Amino acid sequence: MNIGIIGAGHIAGKMALTIRACKNANAYAIASRSYEKACEFAAQYGFEYAYGSYEKLAEDPDVELVYVATPHSFHYEDIRMCLEHGKNVLCEKSFTLYASQASELISMAENRGLFLGEAIWTRYLPMRFVLDNIIKSKIIGEVMSVSASLSYPIASKERIVRKDLGGGALLDIGVYCVNFASMVLGNDISEITASAVLNDDGMDMADGITMLYENGRIAVLHCDARTAGSRDGIVYGTDGYIVFHNINNCEGIDVYNTSHEIINHIDAPAQITGFEYELEAAIDAIEGGKTECAHMPHAEIIAVMEIMDGIRKKTGVEY
Repeated sequence: MNIGIIGAGHIAGKMALTIRACKNANAYAIASRSYEKACEFAAQYGFEYAYGSYEKLAEDPDVELVYVATPHSFHYEDIRMCLEHGKNVLCEKSFTLYASQASELISMAENRGLFLGEAIWTRYLPMRFVLDNIIKSKIIGEVMSVSASLSYPIASKERIVRKDLGGGALLDIGVYCVNFASMVLGNDISEITASAVLNDDGMDMADGITMLYENGRIAVLHCDARTAGSRDGIVYGTDGYIVFHNINNCEGIDVYNTSHEIINHIDAPAQITGFEYELEAAIDAIEGGKTECAHMPHAEIIAVMEIMDGIRKKTGVEY
């Protein structure tokens, strides 16, 4: 399948390496706002065509799937432009700035019979399904709560500090915490409480979030763009708990009993880049005539965006 990439930054390079290593994907076209940058990217990663505008890539009739790798604040307009040109789209997280934008784009894709997915790689990685199976086995009994933390010292990066780029810790790294809780506990949330440390532009540099669920379960989440952190997610059950090492790309899982003894350990499998799973899922969905991926269906994309809308309502972050 001919893959086109919009945006020629770091994350696009990671996807380019993935495309080159996947047998059913072809590194077809790259688009940047700078033609020179697009040409450099094409030469570095072996793409056939380079475009100096996103629309020129979308107009290419041979592009079968577009991977959107632009900043959060441009996702809505870039996805919409691709859909208007009849392109299937896989867009980087966070999908949009607001749930209303996500709903509009998803309706548009479904009405046109086009695939539209979110490239939140933690939803596609094999260890996500290993975690599902451990929970289903009841080895830790009934799940009652979840905690997740993700922090990186990235507060100086423009995509974090600038409002016009959809900045803040939540959409960049907190989204992984929200997705982890969603994968384990679902989205039947009765109450959200949250607080944040804001910069001078009103963007959240750190967030503390508590989500109470209708069934009495609870999730406690933390993200911080100013520091490094453990990156762990923990699932607490009546008979033990699970430590999911690195919710941003699981490095292994440890299962403990109530005496804090390890009763099982699972190593993560080797990867190309980790992006291969979302890419292959998108290609499979398109070839199967589907408009969404089972790993991250449209309803789940909207639900996560609604949760993050609710968090920002509590913390006062606005775009």
